Amino acid sequence: MENKISLIIGGTSGMGLETALQLLSEDRRVMVVGREDSSMGTARKTITDQLGADALERAQIVACDLMDRTQVTDLGQRINQMSEHIDQLVNAAGVFKPKPYLEHDQNDWDFYMELNRAMFFLTQAVTLNMERHGGGSIVNIGSMWAHQAIKATPSSAYSIAKAGMHAMTQHLAMELGEKGIRVNAVAPAVVVTPIYGAFIEPDKVEQTLTDGFDSFHPIGRVGRPSDIANHVTFLLSDKACWTTGAIHNVDGGVMAGRN
Repeated sequence: MENKISLIIGGTSGMGLETALQLLSEDRRVMVVGREDSSMGTARKTITDQLGADALERAQIVACDLMDRTQVTDLGQRINQMSEHIDQLVNAAGVFKPKPYLEHDQNDWDFYMELNRAMFFLTQAVTLNMERHGGGSIVNIGSMWAHQAIKATPSSAYSIAKAGMHAMTQHLAMELGEKGIRVNAVAPAVVVTPIYGAFIEPDKVEQTLTDGFDSFHPIGRVGRPSDIANHVTFLLSDKACWTTGAIHNVDGGVMAGRN
């Protein structure tokens, strides 16, 4: 496993960071891509506090603003030059800013599409690495909102972007299967992560979500990052070796029906 590495785009907080922690706990080497210095520092501290200094030595924390095309190009070139086998990729980057459709402007639309553009081309760089080394596994973080509109959280542009990630999952699964590359996605419902800090006071995110959305989920509670990471690491692993092109609803039962 020394020459293998997992890459997590958007891995310095929330579901991405929890996935990194689980992979590091399995003694894997992990490359985590984040945008802000503060989140990168928090990720380093979390890894050290939970897993120790040895785990941090196996973790590379890399800065890249996915909204900056030059930085994305530079990261893609770095990936192309890597000698290690990137055998696992998780596309976990995301921002959630509910806004009514009639209030959306071009900047809102461009923001979500630019994020998808970055992951599209970084994934391309990774799959070329996987092809050279004999295959790998990719998991995209999609969303329940790509399946179903929720009036309380209007988010048309976000949902279109996540639906695009679902479509990319299925297209890449079809095209890359013969190269030994599996591609799957998870579609979470409401999960307590910093992503909601875009419109809820950060220190009130968990209480606000549990008060407002526990009953929305048939299972009786909102999700936690570990709920999603458990499924992501399963799909990355050989235990899911006959699964590709799947969009797994990891959503506390929301898509089972109306509640």
